[in-house]
Amino acid sequence: MESAASLPVPCFIDDLTTTGLAVMPGYVEPALVAALRDEIHAGRSLAGMRRARIGRGEGRRLASAVRGDWIRWLDGSTEAQRRFLGRLEGIRQEVNEALLLGLFEIEAHFALYPPGAGYQRHVDAFQHDNPRRLSAVLYLNRHWRRSQGGELAIYDAEGRELQRVLPEAGTLVLFLSQTVPHAVLPTRRWRGSIAAWFRLRAVDNPLAGLARLQPDDIEPTPVVDRAGGSCGSPGNCERIRTKEAVRISR
Repeated sequence: MESAASLPVPCFIDDLTTTGLAVMPGYVEPALVAALRDEIHAGRSLAGMRRARIGRGEGRRLASAVRGDWIRWLDGSTEAQRRFLGRLEGIRQEVNEALLLGLFEIEAHFALYPPGAGYQRHVDAFQHDNPRRLSAVLYLNRHWRRSQGGELAIYDAEGRELQRVLPEAGTLVLFLSQTVPHAVLPTRRWRGSIAAWFRLRAVDNPLAGLARLQPDDIEPTPVVDRAGGSCGSPGNCERIRTKEAVRISR
């Protein structure tokens, strides 16, 4: 029997260590992707989904020119959701064992972009509360072509575009939440995905997560160019509601 030290390290660990980004086409099997796709496209009427907002507190607002997706938090109410959250939990354990990041819990939501929508350049980090350390995106779209737009664009710290990822069904992308600027380019067809974040535990107060689960109480960090001007949107600004939350904690 192999010891833990001799087991092979998942390939995405090396990618995260060297570039902060791992792109894994076909990582999630077609049957599970199809079940999740059925769930999100049942919401194409947008019933049960809500428009994602930007800002914090009284300053929260809709800004479709910045961020145009509609979201619904995963709550583990279906077999497909539970299976996918289980896959994320496996990643959490592997990353913690290899990189000692101390990832403690997971949150995730469906994101549905209507034609014409996108999400300007940003990082998944918050100015006043930054428990997110690793971001994940699973794509649910069959037969995607580059002419249809909607790619995930990855940038360096100076705003230079490094890579585009096609939002093709089964592709899973992992990246460091605090240091990888990214954007969703405008899409020309309905674009479905699941966005997820691996979070740290609140060290000063282990029960602080309960207080954090109040709706819409996040202010993210916009990307700032070298001249000091804002050159992207805020990050994810929707706060997961307690009744909708799936918290996988260890």
